[in-house]
Amino acid sequence: MSTQPIDIRTALDGFDALWSPRILTTVNDYDVRIAKVKGDHVWHVHESTDEFFLVLEGELDLALREPEGERVVTLRPNSVFVVPKGTFHKPSSREGAHIVVVEPSGTLTVGDRHEEVPSYVDVTTGHRLQDGLPD
Repeated sequence: MSTQPIDIRTALDGFDALWSPRILTTVNDYDVRIAKVKGDHVWHVHESTDEFFLVLEGELDLALREPEGERVVTLRPNSVFVVPKGTFHKPSSREGAHIVVVEPSGTLTVGDRHEEVPSYVDVTTGHRLQDGLPD
C-alpha cells in the first residue's frame, strides 16, 4: 500500500495492455484495480464474491445471466455497478474504456468458471504498478 497519493491518470498512462488490470492499491483484503478495456472479455462467474465496477472514461457494457434471463447494463463515466456473486457476466466495450474494479485480493480476472479465454485476455490476479507507484 502506498503512503503517498496515487494519480489514476498517471497510473493509466503507465501501461497499454487491454484486459490486463493493474493493482492501484489495496484496502484490507481487497484490490483496487484499474484496467483499459476494449472489445469483449469472456463469460465468467465469481462464485463467492461480488465484483465492483466504476467507469472512469468511455463506456462499459456488462452482460448478465440472471434467473429472469440475460440483460445488459451499460455504464458511462462516473457510473458504478456491482455484479453479485454467482452471476455469470461478460464485460465489453465497443470504443474502449478505463475502469476501476474492486474485488478480494487474489481473485482471477476470469473468475472461478469461464468460457474459453481468448489470447488477448490476461488471466491474472492483477499486476502491480511500476515506476514509483505501489509494488
